[in-house]
Amino acid sequence: MHKTLTAALRRAGQVLRRKFGKVTYSTKARANLLTEADLESQRVILAAIRGRFPDHDILAEEGHASIRGAEFLWVVDPLDGTTNYAHGFPVFSVSIGVLRRGRPFLAGVYDPMKDECFTAAKGKGAFLNGERLKVSPTASLSKALLITGFPYDRDQRSGYYVEFYRAFLDICHDIRRSGTAALDMAWVAAGRADAFWEFGLSPWDVAAGRLLVSEAGGTVTDFGGRPWQGLETFGRQTLASNGRVHREMLGVIGPRLAATDRRPRKRPAARRK
Repeated sequence: MHKTLTAALRRAGQVLRRKFGKVTYSTKARANLLTEADLESQRVILAAIRGRFPDHDILAEEGHASIRGAEFLWVVDPLDGTTNYAHGFPVFSVSIGVLRRGRPFLAGVYDPMKDECFTAAKGKGAFLNGERLKVSPTASLSKALLITGFPYDRDQRSGYYVEFYRAFLDICHDIRRSGTAALDMAWVAAGRADAFWEFGLSPWDVAAGRLLVSEAGGTVTDFGGRPWQGLETFGRQTLASNGRVHREMLGVIGPRLAATDRRPRKRPAARRK
């Protein structure tokens, strides 16, 4: 299964490199794009999985779900960072997580532009191109480099999301935003960043990253400090850290989560021209 996973990641990466800078895109929502590269990458991945494990279940971002209660479920994001990709910004990834009876079992995140393949297996550690990964030793939020992202509904709730950003910016060393949550979590696993937080992600964004971080010695929870329970909760609230700054992160998030979460009013329907 590990060989199939890494082969699928690299074949998909070849597709993305070949098409990079040559694609147009369509819009699934205002800030949610789709390119032909997403679809071809997904076709390559699904072919690799089905060719070797036809009885396994698959959940893929671009409209594919085959869930029949199999022991193994492959959770696939064929192109994480589509907005970057569509604009020719060279930061994106392929992400595949494998669950066994609902629990993380295998994981892989591939950065085609750097040829960096992050992998993990339950109980066996996390690796980058075969070299073992370990989260950072940073013990204080004041010395931490953080990563974040913003959900697709940011046009309606920008003030809410920026409140968290502002609070962390006042405390931490600095904050980055890459546009690909799968790589963000892989970088936490690699010790390149100390923590990552984001609202409103989907299972395919985080299924691989969750195992990478935990196998590298880090921690992944929701914003209440609770582990995700069930696939439907994967990514709704994501806090991934080296474990050492996790409690401080929760201390910043918690009060603002309760005090500032206000649902936006529905906008009036646009008039037809």
